Amino acid sequence: MYQRIRDHIINGQYHPGYRLSQQTLATELKVSRTPLREALSRLAAEGLVVGEANRGMEVAPVYNDHAEQSYGLRLLIEPPTIGAIVDDISKQDVDQMQSVLEQMERAANSHRIQEFQQAHLQFHEATLRYYPDTFRELIQSLYTKIYRHQRLYFSRPEVPKSFIQADTAFCEALRARDAASARQIMEFHLTDAALGLVLDIDPDHKFEALFIALTALGIELEADEGGKIHRPTRIRWTRTDFHEMPPLSTNNLYYIPGGADGRAVLASGLSSTKPATKPQ
Repeated sequence: MYQRIRDHIINGQYHPGYRLSQQTLATELKVSRTPLREALSRLAAEGLVVGEANRGMEVAPVYNDHAEQSYGLRLLIEPPTIGAIVDDISKQDVDQMQSVLEQMERAANSHRIQEFQQAHLQFHEATLRYYPDTFRELIQSLYTKIYRHQRLYFSRPEVPKSFIQADTAFCEALRARDAASARQIMEFHLTDAALGLVLDIDPDHKFEALFIALTALGIELEADEGGKIHRPTRIRWTRTDFHEMPPLSTNNLYYIPGGADGRAVLASGLSSTKPATKPQ
């Protein structure tokens, strides 16, 4: 019962603000009120439903700020964790990830968005079991919060291709036991996803949590004087342990290999802007 209601919320069948009448749900699911209340309590703990005075429970709204903060937390936790556990991830799991990548590509080519999204989640879950328990539980809760935002974003034709590009590079880094590249590719991937998902909904969104996370990781994005991101924007690593990578590019973000200090440089014809910082 919990899983069924949860699936309806995540898949958009129960839209934000949809009133979850216990009487209606009990009739629809053919259950009594007691287990139904328990299921709704679990969903409330996940942040998927909220209680409203005199209205009962309803599906929680979706906020851009929440998506940005979820990606900010993932950036702080997942890339460093991946860098630390690369040697622990089995060849069988990497092979499974490669197989899932092929599923993602078939789904993308056939425009089966829900199938692509589920396969993409499965791809990243292959490494989750290597995380410490509390890390894994937190990341899984963030996946849930982001999942609802992703559905519309994945419907854009260029998005699945960008995700496949980054995930392919990530899989290759895992296979090569290249901890530095795996970490940086994940940082690129999560930043790209955050920019695309948030700015597609609100092109004027002012980032805050994302900038804080990137600054903590020694990463800069370009923005204009007002702190606004114009896509595609340049990403560069400023930390001393940066590892040079091949070029990466999406509709939101690009990286160009640079000089000996490991910082990205702009290609000919591209104009430079100030690094993105939290607006004062």
